[in-house]
Amino acid sequence: MALSARSFFARLGVRRIVTSVFAAFFLLLGLGGWFAYENLPRLPGVPKAPVVGVPEGALDHLPQSAYLGDHPRKSGRPSEYFPFPIAIGESGPVETLFSGPSTYPFLCGQNKLTYLQPLVDNHDGEGIPIFSLDDEGQKTDEVIGYSRDCSHATSVSYFYRSTVDGLFHRLEKANNDIDKVTVNGRTTDFVVRLETGTINRFFYAIAVLRGEGETADKPNGSNWNKRLIYQFRGGVGVGRRQGNMGRSATVERREDQLARGYAIVYSTANQTSNHYNIWLAEDTARRLKKQFISLYGEPLYTVGVGGSGGAIQQYLIAQNAPDVLDAAIPLYSYPDMVSQTIYVFDCEPLEYYFDVVVAENSRWKNVAERESIIGLATKADFEHRFKILEDAVAIFDPRYRGVANGTSECVQGWRGLVPLVNNPNFIHFKASYADEVADKTHWTHWEDLRDFYGAGHDGYANSAWDNQGVQYGLEALKRGKLSIDEFLHLNATIGGWKAPLEQGGEKLWFMNGDLFPVDLSVWSEHNMNLGSLDNPAPRSVASMDAIEGIYRSGHVFLGDVEIPIVDLRHYLEGELDMHHSLASFSSRERIRRARGHADNQLIWMSHKKYDPIDEALDIIDHWIQKIAENPERGVAGNKPVEATDRCFDKDGNVLAAGSDVWDGAWNYKADGACMQLYPIYSTSRMMAGAPITGDVFKCALQPLERAIAKEVYGQATDEVVERIDDMRRIFPDGVCNYNLGDIARPGGPLFPQEGDVMIAGQSVESDYRLVPAQIAQDSEPEEEVAPTPVSVESQVLEE
Repeated sequence: MALSARSFFARLGVRRIVTSVFAAFFLLLGLGGWFAYENLPRLPGVPKAPVVGVPEGALDHLPQSAYLGDHPRKSGRPSEYFPFPIAIGESGPVETLFSGPSTYPFLCGQNKLTYLQPLVDNHDGEGIPIFSLDDEGQKTDEVIGYSRDCSHATSVSYFYRSTVDGLFHRLEKANNDIDKVTVNGRTTDFVVRLETGTINRFFYAIAVLRGEGETADKPNGSNWNKRLIYQFRGGVGVGRRQGNMGRSATVERREDQLARGYAIVYSTANQTSNHYNIWLAEDTARRLKKQFISLYGEPLYTVGVGGSGGAIQQYLIAQNAPDVLDAAIPLYSYPDMVSQTIYVFDCEPLEYYFDVVVAENSRWKNVAERESIIGLATKADFEHRFKILEDAVAIFDPRYRGVANGTSECVQGWRGLVPLVNNPNFIHFKASYADEVADKTHWTHWEDLRDFYGAGHDGYANSAWDNQGVQYGLEALKRGKLSIDEFLHLNATIGGWKAPLEQGGEKLWFMNGDLFPVDLSVWSEHNMNLGSLDNPAPRSVASMDAIEGIYRSGHVFLGDVEIPIVDLRHYLEGELDMHHSLASFSSRERIRRARGHADNQLIWMSHKKYDPIDEALDIIDHWIQKIAENPERGVAGNKPVEATDRCFDKDGNVLAAGSDVWDGAWNYKADGACMQLYPIYSTSRMMAGAPITGDVFKCALQPLERAIAKEVYGQATDEVVERIDDMRRIFPDGVCNYNLGDIARPGGPLFPQEGDVMIAGQSVESDYRLVPAQIAQDSEPEEEVAPTPVSVESQVLEE
């Protein structure tokens, strides 16, 4: 039957509507995909001047012994040979004073004050190309030489703070809008002299209020309050780059302190996103202070300020070289970098286990349940920083569908750092190096410090990470929060990280350069050893020599520090920030263990909306002045009455203060007032029985029978006995006995625990209250326990 015209046009209209709907749907899908793609993270592209070559032999990767020399606290430092000060237009020293020969490749950064290229130092294709400039000062494509060591001529700029917008501008742009400050009892223009150049291949900066009648080449310290702040900065780095320099690192970051008359010094060698070599950090700090003193004279004292990796440097430099800093204000601190790897390297295997291996178990979709295993903070209804990436990949990979609601600090704080530190094939700025250079370089923390860790016959630097005998979730098993089946399955599945030679590149989807096929692994499981209950995964076994070398070289914080310290942080556990507050107490316990007390360390914690750094500086100033007046009383004896532990609210009000406000489970006391307001969390190793100090790289292994006899498993002992065969397969070499500490730590003190230290020009006697052997453990010395024979037939411990 023929269609009527009305019916035909009606159907045609419906078809058009349906077609339009489908077209709109796919258009929106395409736009949504484009929006998501544009907002996904990306790796940096290829710069105009990548590193194209290295000196001959720089990447031979020969075997090398771990460091066996004296601890830097014990060894001396050579006399300076460079004729400071570095004059304007000249460049500073390239080779270090004592921290070893330069390593290559080395990526030049950018001086964002001068925007000049580094100086040509060779014509052999080593380093980055340097280009000729046209008549307008713009780079051409003509290469006139190469810069291997990235030196820059020293230059000086002046900046003023404007009364119009409160921002800093170049002095030549001033238009009757220069702000005023009052220092040393008189009012002066808020104009800052900012000097930049290079020392030890890294940028340095010196920022001081302009003095009376000074010129760029003849600075005057008349508006300086005679106090020096050494600025430290953080980040996770594996070496191989210089870093960038701009005024934000000094002038804007320390604006309030400049207004009070403090002088500021900073080097990109003291930013851990560029490297973690504490010898190099100290070497550069000494030389930068030489440059400052040659221009302005000796300060009354030098106080360190800086967060995260910047805090690590303060703790380690204070331990290794007491004459560099007179006081420290570590922000968002950790004791050291290398002991953070102990629990951080557990994160991805544990998260992979929860997200993928036991994905069908609804229990682990509740992230709060994971806390009993990982220790670190968790939070429901939290969109972590990898969420958009996982949502995009979920279209192609079912592992990313139906994941837990919320996340943990492992994900929000630490995800992505294990590949950066541990995978020799991965670096996020790899495109800044020619392919041949990048492919031959081992991009790891271990390699950056190979002079201390040593290297094996395969050419790869040794690792200090170990999880042999670690019983993940032990505390949860003891408390009845984890069944024996769950405990066994967890520990059988999780092995260690593969050896460097066996690791493949990271799976980063389009960030690797290919849009298809979609290939993403946020856990790097292809570089893990994974297993099952029938075939348990092998664990990682660290190089004992590497651990000893990293102790001997001063890269582990032993707690032996004398100077005044205000350990200050915002409370960020609710944001699952990596800078968890537990680390401050780990440092405190190391100090107490080493010296018999921690009276020279204050712990301050604040709501994130309040920054008490000026109050900390005032405390330090009062403390240092008292030491200068009465050095015979020592550091603790000169502690001002207001120098107490404390916590603050968002308006800066002190919520509680005193010697007991941070008491808690960590020191076996009832929670103090601050601990109740700002509670601390734990780590995966503490949940496996390790101490709060977090410095057991290699645990002593004990037979399972002995662990059972000592009631390591608490109320779960009978269940462990029943599953002893499974336990033996999972832990063939035994399980950790944390009571014996780190068995790879060198025996005896690494340096004499005696003698005076210099603080603010005064000789101050060291304050050791007890010998370390008396305070190493809170409990009585461990008695030898006869192991109880355990077999399938003998399942009752009493027998």
